[in-house]
Amino acid sequence: MKLNDSQLATPWTLARRMDRMNFSAIRELLKLSDRPGIISFAGGLPSPKAFPVEEIAAACAKVLRDDASSALQYASTEGFLPLREAVTRMLPWPVDPAQVLITNGSQQALDLVAKMLIDPGSKLLVEMPTYLGALQSFAPLEPEVVAVGNDADGVDLDDLSRKAPGARFFYVLPNFQNPTGKTMGEAKRTELIARTAEAGLPLLEDNPYGDVWFDTPPPPPLAARNPDNVLYMGSFSKVLSPGIRMGFLVSPPAVSAKLVQLKQASDVHSPIFNQRMVAEVIKDGFLDRHVPKIRALYKAQRDAMLAALERELGGLGASWNKPDGGMFLWVRLPEGVDASALLPKAVDNGVAFVPGAPFYASDPDPRAMRLSFVTASVAQIDTGIAALGATLRQVLAR
Repeated sequence: MKLNDSQLATPWTLARRMDRMNFSAIRELLKLSDRPGIISFAGGLPSPKAFPVEEIAAACAKVLRDDASSALQYASTEGFLPLREAVTRMLPWPVDPAQVLITNGSQQALDLVAKMLIDPGSKLLVEMPTYLGALQSFAPLEPEVVAVGNDADGVDLDDLSRKAPGARFFYVLPNFQNPTGKTMGEAKRTELIARTAEAGLPLLEDNPYGDVWFDTPPPPPLAARNPDNVLYMGSFSKVLSPGIRMGFLVSPPAVSAKLVQLKQASDVHSPIFNQRMVAEVIKDGFLDRHVPKIRALYKAQRDAMLAALERELGGLGASWNKPDGGMFLWVRLPEGVDASALLPKAVDNGVAFVPGAPFYASDPDPRAMRLSFVTASVAQIDTGIAALGATLRQVLAR
C-alpha cells in the first residue's frame, strides 16, 4: 500500500524546549574547513601528540586481566571509589570522596547542574563571552541568561554585583577561559568570593584547562575559598584524552545526593571500564610526569602563534592577548571587519578559525575570533597565520 502525503507527515509533537535548541554554531562553521589542505585553528581539540597511548593501552590490559567481570559490569552511579579518591588528592582543599561525582566529561556535569538549578524563566549569569557548550546545556531549561561584562582579567565585578539579585548561579571559567584565554587574578578571585557570598549567589566553576599552565600555575580555585558556595567541574580530557569522556563534579554536601539522583536518571553511571582504566593510569603520579610535557608543547605553539600574529597582523589594526595557559588566543579584528564574513574568505585562502559571536549570550562582538594553537605544528601556524593576514589585507584593501 502506498502512503499519501498526509500519512507521511510526521506524527511527532516536539517539546517546547526544542525551539531553543540549535546545532553548535562552531561545529556548523567548521564544516567550511573540511576541505583537504585547510589549516584549522578552529577546533577546541587537544593535540593527539599529548595522548599517552602506551600507558592507556597498558592500563586497559591490566584492568581486563585483573578484574574483567567488574570492569564490564554495571557499577555505582557515584563512580569508581579509587578514582574519586584520586580526584580528591588532586584538589587543593579538603574534599570527601562522597562529594565527587564521576561524569561523562565536564559537559555532562553542566547538564546535571542545569537540571538541578534551572526552572523556566530562572535568571542565571554568565561571563561575556563564555563557553558555547554551557549556553547549549542551559538553553533547554528555558532560563533567562544574563551576560556579565568583563575586563582585562575576567569578570567586571561591579557589573556582577548589579546583576546578581535573583540569579540562581554565576557560571565562570577562571583559568585560561574558553574562548578568551583570560585568567582571573588572585585579588579578583578573593573579591569575587566575598561579593557572591554576600549576595547569596552560588558559583559554577568550570576548570578544564587549569593544569595546562605555561610558566606559573594559576591561583587556587574559587571552590577552595568557599566550598559550600561553589560547584566545581574538572576533566581528564585535556590531560589524558577527550575520547574517554571522563570528568568530575565536586559539590557541597547539601546538593550531592540530588546530583546523584539526576545522574542515575541520565545514564545510570559513567563507563566503569573507562573509570578503572583512568584510575590505573594516574595511580602512581603519572600526571605529575605527563602534564609538564603537554605544557611545554602548548607553550611552544602559543609562542609561535604570537610571533606569527605580530609579524602578519601587527600593522593591520588587530589586537590579541597572551594567554598564560590553555589552548586559545582571542583576537579582535580592525574596526569594520566582521569575523563571520571573513571566515569563508579565509577558508578560500587555506585557513580556518572560529568567529567570536557564538560565545556571547547577548550583544556579540562581530570583530572577535578565537584561535586554537594546540593542534597545528609550528610550520602550520606560520603558514596559517600568513594566510589569515593575507585575507585580512584583501578585505581591508576593499
